[in-house]
Amino acid sequence: MSTNASRSAARVMMAPAVILLLGWMLVPLTMTFWFSFRKFLPMRGGDLGFAGFDNYVRFLTSSSFWPAVQTTLIIVISVLVITVVLGVLLAMLLDQPMWGQGIVRILVIAPFFVMPTVSALLWKNMFMDPVNGLFAHLFKAFGAEPVIWLTDAALPSIIMIVSWQWLPFATLILLTARQSLDSEQMEAAEMDGAPLLKRFWFIVLPHLGRAITVVILIQTIFILSTFAEIFVTTSGAFDTRTLTYLIFQRITDSQNIGLGSAGGVYAIILANIVALFLMRIVGKNLDA
Repeated sequence: MSTNASRSAARVMMAPAVILLLGWMLVPLTMTFWFSFRKFLPMRGGDLGFAGFDNYVRFLTSSSFWPAVQTTLIIVISVLVITVVLGVLLAMLLDQPMWGQGIVRILVIAPFFVMPTVSALLWKNMFMDPVNGLFAHLFKAFGAEPVIWLTDAALPSIIMIVSWQWLPFATLILLTARQSLDSEQMEAAEMDGAPLLKRFWFIVLPHLGRAITVVILIQTIFILSTFAEIFVTTSGAFDTRTLTYLIFQRITDSQNIGLGSAGGVYAIILANIVALFLMRIVGKNLDA
């Protein structure tokens, strides 16, 4: 049984880690807010003084802002749908006994450990190259004209690359949840004559509800900040510029730290809105 002294000692020992974590989070956030109200041009005079809400107005009224938000949401929603649906199917498949099951699981999970930049280069040069790519050779083998993926289908290409990277994560979480399902429930339903689809819909899927919620929440946080895949493949062209990439362009092209910081604040607001929406829609499964 803990005493007041032991609890106080525990708080004292935890304090350095908590202070370091708060500093790690709050210092960059505070600096972002500070610069968003300044006219800071590093290559053209440095800090030129207080700018008020001018940076926020300029960023919000930019012709690129709402298309970037739309592209961001399309990528997030599309990747979530693809990874959750395919993740459930792969989890069901990998849960079945098969020869070389351990090797197959490792191969399925392996793409998650590939760095985003390397993943994008792999897809760009090995799969999507219109001349020497694998997809080009497959199209030619069937007598079809190869698709210039990163030009004619740029946004679907980005979605495909990001989905490939995050599908192993969803599969791993959902496979773990599937293995925790009591086999006696499935056996009882099978003995009662319940078809396979009904067993999946009324037993397996509700059991995976909490795992699906965790997958959606964690993936959303990271997919909202998708950057490397776009930078390596399309550089934001062909309607693939997300809010994160737009902030990067505002800082690098115009060398305006204040304008980019205002975009960063908008990105934080968007991330919180999406997180609150998801928590209210699907977060109830965490309390189940």
